[in-house]
Amino acid sequence: MQDKIRVLIAKPGLDGHDRGAKVVARALRDAGMEVIYTGLRQTPEMIAEAALQEDVDVVGLSILSGAHMALAPRVLELLEANGQEDVQVFLGGIIPDEDIPKLQKLGVGGIYGPGTSTQDIVKDIREVLQ
Repeated sequence: MQDKIRVLIAKPGLDGHDRGAKVVARALRDAGMEVIYTGLRQTPEMIAEAALQEDVDVVGLSILSGAHMALAPRVLELLEANGQEDVQVFLGGIIPDEDIPKLQKLGVGGIYGPGTSTQDIVKDIREVLQ
C-alpha cells in the first residue's frame, strides 16, 4: 500500500459553489491525504482524465446542481473505461433520498449531504481503502 491516500476533489457541471468542496479538501489534507482539487465546472471527461493522470485512489464529486444522476454515472463509466475500476467514488451535495440507492448500486461508495462531519468522510475513505 502506498504511503498516502490520493484524492481528487472535483466539481462537475455548471455548479459554481465550491465552498463545501474546499472544506472537504482541507479536512482530507489535514488528515494526511494528498488532495488534488480540479476547480469549478469540470466535465466528467476532464475529471476522469485528471484521475488517471494523478493516479488517485478516490474521486470525490461535489454536486449541488441536481445533475448528480447524469454526472456521477458518467464519471464512473469513464473511470471504468480507463481501467480504474478500483478508484473509489464518493459524492457530496444535495442528493434526494430516493436517488441514494440508485447511486450506491452504480458504485458510489459514500454519499454525503450538507452538514456531514468531515471526520465521517475521512473515516469512510480510510475504511474503504483498507
